Amino acid sequence: MSKQLPTRILAAAGLLLAVLIPVIGNIYWLGVGFTVLIFAILAIGMNIVVGYAGLLDLGYAAFFAIGSYVTALLMTYTDCSFWLAWPLSGVAAGIFGMIVGAPTLRLRTDYLAIVTLGFGEITRLVITNLDVTGGPTGLYNLREPEAFGVSIESQTAYYWAALAMLLAGLAVSALLRRSRLGTAWTYIRHDEDLAQAIGINPIAVKLTAYGLGAIWGGLAGALYVESAGAVSPTSFTFTQSLLVVIAVLLGGQGSLPGVLVGTVLAVGLPEVFRTADSWRFLIFGIVLVAIMLWRPRGLIRDSYRTPLEKAFAQDARAD
Repeated sequence: MSKQLPTRILAAAGLLLAVLIPVIGNIYWLGVGFTVLIFAILAIGMNIVVGYAGLLDLGYAAFFAIGSYVTALLMTYTDCSFWLAWPLSGVAAGIFGMIVGAPTLRLRTDYLAIVTLGFGEITRLVITNLDVTGGPTGLYNLREPEAFGVSIESQTAYYWAALAMLLAGLAVSALLRRSRLGTAWTYIRHDEDLAQAIGINPIAVKLTAYGLGAIWGGLAGALYVESAGAVSPTSFTFTQSLLVVIAVLLGGQGSLPGVLVGTVLAVGLPEVFRTADSWRFLIFGIVLVAIMLWRPRGLIRDSYRTPLEKAFAQDARAD
């Protein structure tokens, strides 16, 4: 219990800060806070893939883009409401994740990373060259969502929606972590051959992780595009995928508090150094390298351990 106390205090402090940001009323920091929340949602999806299942996805921005464009297309060319387009964007991203994952998840390590990176870049290029998506200029002046006949225009409303979705994502991830599926991911992550020997289908389990992770990318994209009121391919580059991976690895794979801390550092920290102008990325890079040298397994380790994981840990120490 004593080991979990600092993490709980940190989580409570983070939640208090998240609640206070819109209350303070500073538009700039409200925008920064919204961006951090969106990337935190993306990191939750990535954590399912990387932290739970032990896979590596360098093209995760593709699902962010798919969710964004599904919502943008529905809001531009149809009478579909945002409240329907939002879940449909998550479903669409999940379906694409399953389609792409079915052949690629048979690969391992570096080969899987290269293929996912290629998928991310192909998705961006396809969007750039389609007329229906607005090409390189994208889609603008999107219809605003309505609630009870009133258009939602306030950035604060989007902020609260992102915070609510983040909390829901944390709850779902915690349940998945403790489920039978989570146990199967543990087997796959530690010893895929052993998992297959006891009757677990590695491809099916990996595909489930990939699809679930993609859903959160699509949901985050839908909220992001409605908040911005526009979307273009330049928002979904490899840099976005890399930031999400950094957030998960920096915070601690499999650790939900770690994912949040990692996102704040990876996305919010550069804004703190914004006054340093061109030096801020150098400072940011030095800080990241120093943290990873200090805590190579991430800042916050996952405090939840199943009996199976304890056994794997004991075997690793014995070796």
